Amino acid sequence: MIPAKKNKNLQISLLEWYDRAKREMPWRKTRDPYLIWISEIMLQQTQVKTVIPYFERWVSAFPTVRSLAEADESRVLKLWEGLGYYSRARNLRKAAQLVVDQFDCKIPNTLKEIMTLPGVGRYTAGAILSIAYKKKVPVLDGNVKRILSRLFRLAENGASTSSQKILWKTAEEILPEERTGDFNQALMELGATVCLPSKPGCLFCPLQTYCEAKLNGDQHLYPPSKPKALSKKIEVSAGVIWRGGKIYIQQRLKDGLMADLWEFPGGKIEPGESPEECLAREIREELGVEIQIQNKLMTIKHSYTQFRVTLHVYKCRLLKGKIKAVSCQQWKWVDSNLLSQFPFPAANKRIVDSLS
Repeated sequence: MIPAKKNKNLQISLLEWYDRAKREMPWRKTRDPYLIWISEIMLQQTQVKTVIPYFERWVSAFPTVRSLAEADESRVLKLWEGLGYYSRARNLRKAAQLVVDQFDCKIPNTLKEIMTLPGVGRYTAGAILSIAYKKKVPVLDGNVKRILSRLFRLAENGASTSSQKILWKTAEEILPEERTGDFNQALMELGATVCLPSKPGCLFCPLQTYCEAKLNGDQHLYPPSKPKALSKKIEVSAGVIWRGGKIYIQQRLKDGLMADLWEFPGGKIEPGESPEECLAREIREELGVEIQIQNKLMTIKHSYTQFRVTLHVYKCRLLKGKIKAVSCQQWKWVDSNLLSQFPFPAANKRIVDSLS
């Protein structure tokens, strides 16, 4: 249990610092729960500076929850293109439809109801409820976990259920009765700008006099590190196939990684196979045609959560055969200047940019 006086002083110090030091962000100028919800989903796994232009474009295209619910999925994915983790965009659209159908176009204002929305977990629910509805509900993201671990010298990193439970309880204990949304944002802001994972700026921290790790000089030990999972390396070939001035693209299946996005055909390089041999084989197996590989366009390295891809991209020409694609929803021949209208995975987008 945190002493009441310490807790009160901590709350005052943090809120005063936030009022002085908070960064300008478009979603901080509103209490609209829809806009706050959109910003919180976009900010997952993504830096603020990257999110701002996406948020502004999104709000311009889908200013209300109804406009998002009624939007075509391909348009939603196109606006999301480049942010990654496309399931977030699909869940936003599904959740918007649920809000329209079951909650009369109003974002739910209770923890139980809001967590029925696809893609809304306890953290996102807490952020929306505290910021938009001024509910006394905690948040717990990576930044907040780090602050709480150092502030109270907790050997917790949230890697286990019991560790998560301790951190959530602590986050709830330190919440003030008023300005809970500002307080939660202040914690996240402090973790993003001052209480950094390495080399924390303790001299500039408004909580340094309350931070037990700082007082003991062992901030670097908190939170304890999580074991790092080795990311798998994958080598892939892709072909930009031309026919009569148009380029072949195909839409990925509805299930699996990057579902519904468009891509250039190709596949994983097998052991002992060259990138060119791989591409010719994949096109033969997947499309039932023969191609001529003309030249290499580029090599792209891209990291996903659990694996890293090296993509070898070749300019190709269709030699013979009629396309019978077996591993996609649909396929098209399109003008190069129209490629930008289709939602592509981040790695493929670099190809599109070079062709448009």
